[in-house]
Amino acid sequence: MSQSTTQNRRWVLASRPHGAPVADNFRLEEQPIPTPANGQVLLRTVWLSLDPYMRGRMSDAPSYSPPVEIGAVMVGGTVSRVETSRHPDYKEGEWVLGYSGWQEYALSDGQGLVKLGDSPSHPSWALGVLGMPGFTAYMGLLDIGQPREGETLVVAAATGPVGATVGQIGKIKGCRVVGVAGGEEKCRHAVEVLGFDACIDHHADDFAEQLASACPQGIDVYYENVGGKVFDAVLPLLNTSARVPVCGLVSGYNATNLPDGPDRLPLLMGTILKKRIRMQGFIIAQDYGHRIDEFQQEMGRWVKEGKIHYREQVIEGLEAAPDALIGLLEGKNFGKVVIRVAAD
Repeated sequence: MSQSTTQNRRWVLASRPHGAPVADNFRLEEQPIPTPANGQVLLRTVWLSLDPYMRGRMSDAPSYSPPVEIGAVMVGGTVSRVETSRHPDYKEGEWVLGYSGWQEYALSDGQGLVKLGDSPSHPSWALGVLGMPGFTAYMGLLDIGQPREGETLVVAAATGPVGATVGQIGKIKGCRVVGVAGGEEKCRHAVEVLGFDACIDHHADDFAEQLASACPQGIDVYYENVGGKVFDAVLPLLNTSARVPVCGLVSGYNATNLPDGPDRLPLLMGTILKKRIRMQGFIIAQDYGHRIDEFQQEMGRWVKEGKIHYREQVIEGLEAAPDALIGLLEGKNFGKVVIRVAAD
């Protein structure tokens, strides 16, 4: 994991995937480390975040953010050290949160950088529970989901960085929390470590029946980040005036056509109308960026008090990033996936 002092390794998008990404969609390149001009800093990447949204940025279909261009560096949140500074607001050695992408070094004029202090105890947490995933969980659940004490909250991908945080916030707010996860180990973690009241394995043949049994009073809030068969099982259980924050649909990110079977749109629209359900999509930076300070203060306090537990899956080396993203999209991760680009 040693970094060169002269060459910058970087992963670029070599081709756009059709369906699930494959290794050939990425290309590892080396270039000379750039030299900062006046008003710039050179950042050395220590931690790189991998997240499901990256699949969408590999596509050129219309979306809320522009796609990664062919030959351009793959996007991604990073925690870096200031290696060289020619910017009056930054000094060498400082930790910063940024968006340098899949590369070992990057230039920045300081715009968009967030200082993390000289010695953060868990620098990589700024990419997870104290960063974008935690912020997504916090605002989606509290602003759109509006959980109330005694209600039933169901969250998919329950041990991922967003779902795990959603469920724990739900418990803080007094909800009965039911998670959905893939496999016995993840479900056990949701209950025994995260404090969920129940967790259902979506691989089970009788998944829909198990979910219904775990929600005898129906579902008041469903935090949607998966879609597919999980939502199919949730839909008939939604109570009148249920709230459904939608932050992702990872089950369909690699789809190349519509799902098989009958058209379920009339059932969905009819249920929304008859039960007066609120279903709202959101993009965390665009919709809630102005409330980041509120999140940081509250989440920081909860983490410090031990009310929020957090699990990382650390993968060593920038060279592992493509396989790690492919595995993430297949649900092989357990916790927040971060790449340790270099030792520090």
